Amino acid sequence: MLLLPPLVLSIGVAAAGGWLYLRRAPRRALDVPNARSSHTRPTLRGGGLVIVLGFVAGLVVWLLDGGILSPRALGWLAGALLVAAVSFVDDLRPLPALPRLIVHIVGALVLTVAGVQERDPGLLLASVAAFTYVVVLTNVYNFMDGIDGLAAAQAIIAGIAVAIAGAVTGNGLVTAGGSLLAGSALGFGPYNLPPARMFMGDVGSTFLGFSFAGLMLLANIGVGGNRLPIEFGLVLFAPFVFDSLVTLSRRVVRGERWYMAHRSHYYQRLVSCGLSHGQVTSLYAGLGVVAAAAALAVLFAMEPLREVLAVVAYAPMLGVVALVYRLEHPQQPNQGSHVVTQGQS
Repeated sequence: MLLLPPLVLSIGVAAAGGWLYLRRAPRRALDVPNARSSHTRPTLRGGGLVIVLGFVAGLVVWLLDGGILSPRALGWLAGALLVAAVSFVDDLRPLPALPRLIVHIVGALVLTVAGVQERDPGLLLASVAAFTYVVVLTNVYNFMDGIDGLAAAQAIIAGIAVAIAGAVTGNGLVTAGGSLLAGSALGFGPYNLPPARMFMGDVGSTFLGFSFAGLMLLANIGVGGNRLPIEFGLVLFAPFVFDSLVTLSRRVVRGERWYMAHRSHYYQRLVSCGLSHGQVTSLYAGLGVVAAAAALAVLFAMEPLREVLAVVAYAPMLGVVALVYRLEHPQQPNQGSHVVTQGQS
């Protein structure tokens, strides 16, 4: 089975769809900057719709070429499309946070129930963790879509890593899913490069987060072929997970309304400190490559080296924390020492 035709189609549909969306998007899709925005000019949101269309188009061709979606995989696809549909409505006509979260939960339930078909107590307990992982990663990806190119770059890197992992382990669904997610994000990417001509919006970010999380869940239980270790999915998105969960924890500890929109993610604080969108996106892309390399290394590692690799993947984010602190708290020159030096000269 050749993956090249579906991959090319996913890239082409997303790229052509982006061109059409720029010209035909409804006026209500225009995102006008406000005090919390990272952009300074009105920009179209909801462009991630073309990521969904590119992925689906490629998936159809893959199926026609002999690919198979089991009932478990159909639950994954149904959940992803449900989340994307409601998110696109939100991009055009903003919805309250609670209904959106409920849809994310329903989508995760569809995926988890479809995936966990046995009734073994241990497996049922694991399904709770799987459900939590899907909900968390869906929202983490949404949180991290705040500057030009960031979420799209992560999708391309992660999708390539997932495709490689599927090929290495012999899992056709994982190979196809990772390839098509990377391909559709690649087709959308040129429209989202700094300065972005359009944003992917919730429809793109939640679809990508849910799709990657669901694919990792299916891979871990062996749907589509051989299993991937659980550490792979935990390591792959280390930069996004670290930034989101640490930021959320800080806001909770400070008594802030953590569920309200804000600009306190580390990537947003770097932009506020003067770095450009391109610089911050490039930094996180580099960290994403490190995390992807660590995730792929997990495939060949034995216990307890897998846990070590998981720590290694998250460790570079401490450098981001240090960089943010240094930029936000520049060292003041020691005036007294400066005067003495002048006197000595």
